[in-house]
Formats: sequence, C-alpha cells, structure tokens
Amino acid sequence: MSGRPSAPVAGSFWLLPVALGEAPWETYLPAATREAACRLTHFVAENAKSARAELKRVGHPLPLRELMIEQLPDTPTAADIERLLAPMAAGHDLGLMSEAGCPAVADPGALLVRRAHELGITVRPLVGPSSLLLALMASGLDGQRFAFHGYLPAREPERSRRIGELESESARLRQTQIFIETPYRNHALFSALLLACRPKTRLCLATDLSLGSETIRTCRMTDWKAAEAPDLDKRPTVFLLLAE
Repeated sequence: MSGRPSAPVAGSFWLLPVALGEAPWETYLPAATREAACRLTHFVAENAKSARAELKRVGHPLPLRELMIEQLPDTPTAADIERLLAPMAAGHDLGLMSEAGCPAVADPGALLVRRAHELGITVRPLVGPSSLLLALMASGLDGQRFAFHGYLPAREPERSRRIGELESESARLRQTQIFIETPYRNHALFSALLLACRPKTRLCLATDLSLGSETIRTCRMTDWKAAEAPDLDKRPTVFLLLAE
C-alpha cells in the first residue's frame, strides 16, 4: 500500500463508540453520535453480532438485514483493508465499530484509519464512552502523564517482572500506568500486584464502568493488602498504577 495521499473519495469514515454494557443509549451516547450511526448503512465491526445488537439498541431505522456489516479480521491483510474500505470509493459513508468503547483505542481498527488517511478519506471520530479515559478521570492519579500497556504477561515470573518495570518507570517519569486483563484473570493480576509493588504505590481498580454495578477505588498497596479483596471475578476492570 502506498503511503502517498490520493484524490479524496466521496465517502467519510466515521468512528462510532459503542456501549460498555447494557445501559440505554441515552446514558452513554450524545444524540449527535446516535444520529450519525443511524444515517449509515455500511459498517466494519470488530464483532458483527455485537454491532447488530448495538445498532438495534440505538434504534437504527433500517432493518438490520439491510445493513452491510463486515467483520474485521484478527490480522487484516492489505487486501482485507482495501476491501473493507471499498464502500467509500463508491460514495458510501462507512462506520467503524468496536465491540465495546471507542474504536482504534486499545482496540482493533487503527490500520483501517491509517489507510483511510493515506487515501485522502475524511475521518470523523465521534464522542462516546472510553473505559480507559473514564478510569483515568476517576482514579485521582496523574492525568498529565500516562501510558496504556494493554495486557501484561499472563504467566509468572514474566508478569511480576513486567509489573516491576512499570512501577519503576512510573516513579521515574511520574507517569500513570494503565493496563487491562481478561476478566477471569483479574484476581491473579491483582494478587501479583500486591506481591510485586511497593507499599506506597497507588493502585486504582475501575470495574464495570458505566454500568449499575460500577465500582472505582484508589488506594496505596498497603491499604489494599489490609482491606477485603475486591470482587473482580469476570468483571471488566481497568488497572491504573502510580508509584512514588
């Protein structure tokens, strides 16, 4: 794929945030974002089934069977990217949907956005929920300097070694470190953090964000150790760490 811009095409590429849970759309989406989604007929989605459920929830005016929803491959090839962006060459606007939250942020889709820029396509990001930003806002940790690291190693000793590296980097840069875990491994990661981190390091657990069961708590490690273990089992959680 060439990195040189070509002549602009007629369609625009809309980046559509998606619910983090089952709440009514009015609680997590601005009306303008919903209206933009309801004007589109062509979509690329991380998960086609989830995308259909979201479009039904926001009240898309067309029957779902009439919408063109293509699923983004786990590892898209150059040919996949060209195929998925093709509707815009025919004059259609195209929407990119995550399975939850904002597309292309801690999520697949960035390669499509990059190629859209190379093709001179107008990219239009829309306002909606991002678990990472919601967690950072509510954490009380440093919101000026932060880094997202995705998933940490699932096995020991690699996981604890990586925690130590992030804690040292946090102290050196005064930087909030943000990471996530597969929900069924949350307790294992929490236990590893308690063992690996220094007593004064602060840890925020932001769980079930935007849901009725939402819980957000920030404590020093010494306080987490003294408290009752939080209920993280199979609950989407963002972990944020800030060391002194």
